[in-house]
Amino acid sequence: MPNSEPLKYGSLFPKGRILAILLLVWLSLFAGINSIPLETHEAYVLQTAREMALNNNLVLPYFNQEPRLNKPPLNYWLTLGISYLDPTSSDIEPWHGRVWSMIGALLLVIMTSYIGNKLYGVPTGFLASALLLGTKGFTDFSHDARPDFLYSVLCVMQLFALTFAWRAQDDSRSQRIYAGMAWGLAGIATLTKGPQVPAVFLLGFLLFMLITSSPFSRLVDIPVDGRDLNPLLQDPGLVFHPPMLYMGYVGMSIPFAFSIAALLNGRLDAAWARWTRPWATAAWICLTIGIAMGSWWAYYELGWGGWWFWDPVENASFLPWLVGTALMHSLAVTEKRGLFRSWTIMLSLIAFSLSLLGTFLVRSGVLTSVHAFATDPKRGVFILLFLAVVVGSSLVLFAARSGKVRSGGSFSLISRETFLLVNNVLLTTAAAAVLLGTLYPLIIDALNLGKLSVGPPYFNAVFAPIMTPVLLFMVIGSYARWKNDSVADLTKKLRPIAIVSVLLGCAAPLLAGPWSALVAMGLTLAIWIVLGSAVQIYRQLKDTVNWKSTPVSYWGMHVAHIGIAVCVVGITMVKGYETEKDVRMTIGDTVEVGGYTFRLTGINEIPGPNYKADRGNVELIKGDQVLRMLHPEKRTYFSSTMPMTEAAIDTTLTRDVYVSLGEKLEGEGKPAWAMRVYYKPFVAWIWFGCLFMAIGGAMAEVAVKLNLKDMKGVAA
Repeated sequence: MPNSEPLKYGSLFPKGRILAILLLVWLSLFAGINSIPLETHEAYVLQTAREMALNNNLVLPYFNQEPRLNKPPLNYWLTLGISYLDPTSSDIEPWHGRVWSMIGALLLVIMTSYIGNKLYGVPTGFLASALLLGTKGFTDFSHDARPDFLYSVLCVMQLFALTFAWRAQDDSRSQRIYAGMAWGLAGIATLTKGPQVPAVFLLGFLLFMLITSSPFSRLVDIPVDGRDLNPLLQDPGLVFHPPMLYMGYVGMSIPFAFSIAALLNGRLDAAWARWTRPWATAAWICLTIGIAMGSWWAYYELGWGGWWFWDPVENASFLPWLVGTALMHSLAVTEKRGLFRSWTIMLSLIAFSLSLLGTFLVRSGVLTSVHAFATDPKRGVFILLFLAVVVGSSLVLFAARSGKVRSGGSFSLISRETFLLVNNVLLTTAAAAVLLGTLYPLIIDALNLGKLSVGPPYFNAVFAPIMTPVLLFMVIGSYARWKNDSVADLTKKLRPIAIVSVLLGCAAPLLAGPWSALVAMGLTLAIWIVLGSAVQIYRQLKDTVNWKSTPVSYWGMHVAHIGIAVCVVGITMVKGYETEKDVRMTIGDTVEVGGYTFRLTGINEIPGPNYKADRGNVELIKGDQVLRMLHPEKRTYFSSTMPMTEAAIDTTLTRDVYVSLGEKLEGEGKPAWAMRVYYKPFVAWIWFGCLFMAIGGAMAEVAVKLNLKDMKGVAA
């Protein structure tokens, strides 16, 4: 059984064992330490340290008269310091460059012993450290001069320090000590090799939890029967939707860190883009799935029949998705042509900054929403300061160093690069329009200038016109050649596709209902995208001797584009032809919507595990045939007494019929209930389209991984 005694601040060196541990570490570390051949990285560090020593430069690392800002300075400082302290040598020896591995190994043994002692007792701690020392892996690590090992150890120790600070909240002195240890270890870890930018982010969010949002804080008045989760969130969809979004948010920090490194180093080439793309694509896939799942959850759970409400927190997830889409295309151009380098850097900075903005909106208390989870203003101030530091410092660095990563190639006005650039501009403009509509009411309220609501009319009026040319140029760009093309060639390729798309798009609305210009335009664009991809796929299969040799990324691109077309069809048809009715119904009443008849046959009261519900029995009738029985519910939860609507939905490939049960209406005569009935054509296509987009992104991700694997094989 673990030791139940609370953790207290004490020595990191358990008495009675430190000499034995140090002896074992010494024997392990120095067994032939100087006989191991130097690796490339080791030689690089030693050469740089020697040049610094010759030039009496003990601060900034220089090699061949050039600053080496891409490598943290602690590597060189340690090497120089040990060489000066070594009385037996007048030069920098190879073992001088292995100091950080020795320190890391020693810290790991001590930490293992200490934690084992605190959790299970002295014998277990000693045995754990002895077993660690006896492994071959420990010897290999301790002889490896790369500082990644020390960096990992320091990060783990930092996490333990923060954990101990949480456990010591009743003791302010202990908490300050452990928090100071965390800061110190973070500083040392930042000066060693490793992902310094993500480490700073991690530390910032850990400090946020420690200072303003501790998970160990207790309720003053403990509810006798517990406190229920918000009934809106008691749904399986909420098991997957938030984690997927958070993976997307956090994933955007990796391209951000790559971009900061490129700005510091002044180097951004095709290899940089090739290593950055899989992280940007993975984050984009997670955001796509997370947004789609959130939309689906809102549709079936909230009882309003809507799939997108332009809620500020919904917008907060949509913004990095828009910029991330532009980032993926910009990375492709940077990898293939060496262009758009400044664009790529800026988009990566903006994408992660918008992800942090989502954290601020959700956790700050500035919003009252089902998506918001905090009301404490201290949290908002902390996140706002953290956001200002991250965004401000990255933009200042970009302004100072963007000239170092400037593009060197060129392209004509009619080329694939131009169309991709135009789409990037349009996507960022769309994101700016959504950002303005999201933040403007908050800014007006913060300045005490009154209350202002910006809703769907603004977003629909602004967003759709910006995205229409994006869909148009999506196909044109995929047909245009790199670097240079001509209007005549593009017209020859695309004229048949355009004619067929317009004819089919204008005729299709006649099959669904009254003809509408907006529906015709939406369907025309969707058909334009599908035909454009279909023709390219046909030509690829026809002209290629072995179609299996076609890159997976090629198929992924077309699958994602077709997914966008499917999504556009769903949005267009729902917006153009959905119908709804809010009616008062008694037992036996009927209502007709979208060619279907709904008959209320009864209301039953049923018990639930933590609620009671009124359950309706509604017959879905088409002509004279009863298709099925629908059971909408109105639930009342015991703990919160909050009423909740559980809609009943009948789904097919081409339509949804949707019934929700409202409140019981008082009045004379027979009992009656408020009922809401919807007919929604092709609504499921919205989420099918998102699924296709995610699959296309996953195929591109697989292709990039295969390319990187081939690169490693060639390098080996």
